[in-house]
Amino acid sequence: MSSWIPKTYNNTIPLNYHLFFWIGYFMLNFIRWGSYFDDYMYSFKSNLVEFPIHIVLTYFNIFYLIPKFVLKRKFVLYLISLIVSLAVVYVVRTGLNFFLVTENIWPEAGGVQNAFSFNHILAVIIGELYVVALVTAIKLTVDWISERKKNESLKQLQLQTELKYLKSQIQPHFFFNTLNNLYYLTIEKSEKAPDVVLKLSEIMQYVLYDVKEPKIGLLNEINYIQSYLELERLRHGDKVTSEIQIKGNIDDIDIPPLLLLPFIENCFKHGSKNNDQVSLNIQFENAENENLIFSATNNFNVNTTKEKKHGIGIENVRRRLELLYENKYSLETKVIDNTFNVLLKIPIL
Repeated sequence: MSSWIPKTYNNTIPLNYHLFFWIGYFMLNFIRWGSYFDDYMYSFKSNLVEFPIHIVLTYFNIFYLIPKFVLKRKFVLYLISLIVSLAVVYVVRTGLNFFLVTENIWPEAGGVQNAFSFNHILAVIIGELYVVALVTAIKLTVDWISERKKNESLKQLQLQTELKYLKSQIQPHFFFNTLNNLYYLTIEKSEKAPDVVLKLSEIMQYVLYDVKEPKIGLLNEINYIQSYLELERLRHGDKVTSEIQIKGNIDDIDIPPLLLLPFIENCFKHGSKNNDQVSLNIQFENAENENLIFSATNNFNVNTTKEKKHGIGIENVRRRLELLYENKYSLETKVIDNTFNVLLKIPIL
């Protein structure tokens, strides 16, 4: 049977569900018609003859006619094939009922009825179409639900893959910048170089081991930002000043790892031209346990925007936000009076 079932239309319903359905449907018909005629033996024998025919026609329609014709939009051929199938079913069903059950092939109509009359043909075909339509509707509904779940799983997998890719970009990006700083200090034979190596190793532990989970505690992310700021102070000394403010309780807030660092790096990119003073004001606010508001303000050197940059920076963050929060976040970046301002609002989950 599997040789003529298209691979793209395999059975999505477990075999035991098929068995339960047909047994239940058989029992319902048996009791229904047995009660109607007050003859349970006739009902049992007639259903025993007809149900294998129902099953064959139904699966022939589901696993052959629909994939071969309907899914390929050959509707005329499907209709012709279905009519021919119904004609064969009528002959076989009528003959088996006549020889194995009763010579009165249509007792439902009252009196003795003849085979191959218009009304009998119509009644048998409608009965078969009823069964075929019912089972096909169940099959298509289950397939639709299964396909929808599959598409959702694929979508989530794609999102997770892209998120992992974006996050993986941040790590080498950060280490590349930090190693450049370390190289600068070694060229200058600065005594700060060992401290940079030590601080860098602490951050490496965070990046390589602590950010494997989809979310981390906000306090851990803040500690990471502070470590980054300390690295920049080791390089620039007193030219770097920063202040971090926290409003509300943030102890239990989780956020995606490495989400906020690009904003901090961006502050140095905009404000560190020719070793200018870099001044940052960073604020975290828990807004009524619904939104986390992150803001960062730093001095802005317009000359830095004229240089071509090839970092991942803010665009990376924006893409991650779209994947993680869809339209449930807001991000504003603007320049006001020689200061670069970032305002990010994300939901607390």
